[in-house]
Amino acid sequence: MRQQSAYQIGIEAYGDASALRGFAQDVPPPAAGEVQIRQTAVGVNFVDIYFRTGLHRLPQLPGVLGAEAAGVVAALGAGVSGWQIGERVAYAGLPMGSYTNLRNVPAQRLLRLPAGVPEETAAAALLRGATSYMLLHRVREIKPGDTVLVHAAAGGLGLILVQWAKALGARVIGTVGTPAKAALARAHGLDQAVLYRDEDFVEAAREFGGGAGVDFAVDGIGGATLRRTLGAVKPFGVVASIGEAEGAIEPITLDEIGPARSIALARPSVLGMMMRDIDAYRVAAQQVFARVEAGLHVEVGERLPLDDAQQAHRRMETGQTTGSVILIP
Repeated sequence: MRQQSAYQIGIEAYGDASALRGFAQDVPPPAAGEVQIRQTAVGVNFVDIYFRTGLHRLPQLPGVLGAEAAGVVAALGAGVSGWQIGERVAYAGLPMGSYTNLRNVPAQRLLRLPAGVPEETAAAALLRGATSYMLLHRVREIKPGDTVLVHAAAGGLGLILVQWAKALGARVIGTVGTPAKAALARAHGLDQAVLYRDEDFVEAAREFGGGAGVDFAVDGIGGATLRRTLGAVKPFGVVASIGEAEGAIEPITLDEIGPARSIALARPSVLGMMMRDIDAYRVAAQQVFARVEAGLHVEVGERLPLDDAQQAHRRMETGQTTGSVILIP
């Protein structure tokens, strides 16, 4: 098999969205243990922005962005069995490099798509769904009657988290930026929407949780918001910090979370879980696909050509998107 030409989106230096560049790159035949994927849909996640800006570092520059995609098997490397040419597959996790139409991926990272899961849905939901599984089953096992606060409840992760938590019997309050986003989140099961620009989400969450706060809060905002989120959780509750959309997280001391407050602060990484524990990665993916087949709605707010990655990043950074964003090679 000869090498193929691929079109990729990456960066030569860290920076804002204008740093994203398209370029042609030869892709060699898959090596032993690899599978070549002709990609049909690529997920865009906030972690891609962290890698683009340099908050997280790529192994080298120039480098290709992207942590998840779906497509079909195009070629098999030596020693690979159990896969067929043309079979529908998806993957998520490190190393980065999914912003492309053609890629070689280690066979152990591949996931077979069930018949009821379209490729675009997989690309929009796999990483976010695995994050939801991690948060609601491993960081804190959610039980019926628990109260949960979700920031950015109308975003791609937020909408999946809301539905998943509701399916587990929780009551969910979420922050949103506009009335339209509030309506969208409520349509996906959110019990109470807080317009954070006009309302105090801490006060609202405390009241929602019976006066003392909620049992569990998920904060992907960072900046100064995380410290405020600590005040929205009841004693012996949990706050999961999973992102820095607002900016660098202000230092937090142990005295701010206990013993007087008696709350737990977690900093889980879904990419870390996926890379360190292949079994956990596969269990999370199976849970995501099962939820989708059972009716979890994956809202794809934007479908853009791969060449429009700059626009996708800008819109996501400025809070203009709802649901998931995918790129079509």
